Amino acid sequence: MSTKLANETAATGWRLGEFHHLGLTVSDIERSIVFYRDVLGMTLIRRRPHVDSDYVASQTGYEGVVLNVASFKISPESAQSLEVVQYMNHSGPPAESATNRPGNSHFCMTVDDLRAAYADLKVRGVRFKSEPVTITAGPNAGGLVVYFFDPDGYTLEFFQPPK
Repeated sequence: MSTKLANETAATGWRLGEFHHLGLTVSDIERSIVFYRDVLGMTLIRRRPHVDSDYVASQTGYEGVVLNVASFKISPESAQSLEVVQYMNHSGPPAESATNRPGNSHFCMTVDDLRAAYADLKVRGVRFKSEPVTITAGPNAGGLVVYFFDPDGYTLEFFQPPK
């Protein structure tokens, strides 16, 4: 955002705060809890198995919607969280999650030893797009990256910063 646009936004009486959470829609929340908590090691911080408030129906645009929600943090000290949501009604078909499709996303987590994480998760059945790749250009040259998939095919990324 340009400085001019940031100043114009501030002049209108509002401004952006911090990144709060990333939300993912999943097909089987119990399977996702096992993946994010037990496989990746995230901390499950909140569980709401039956969310059916009127405001949620208004927010999502689905009358009478019932959600099953779990929230995680990478570590207990993290300010941001990951929220996984299963629509118990009004569920749709799986999305095409290829990273080259506009509107799709991925999220990246840093790791201290990407090769060890890759080897551990590979043995545990996690699907990867490639083996760890060395970054050869740009500000992260010398670091390592790899894409992998959650149980619904959502793309995740591990990044090991350069030493």
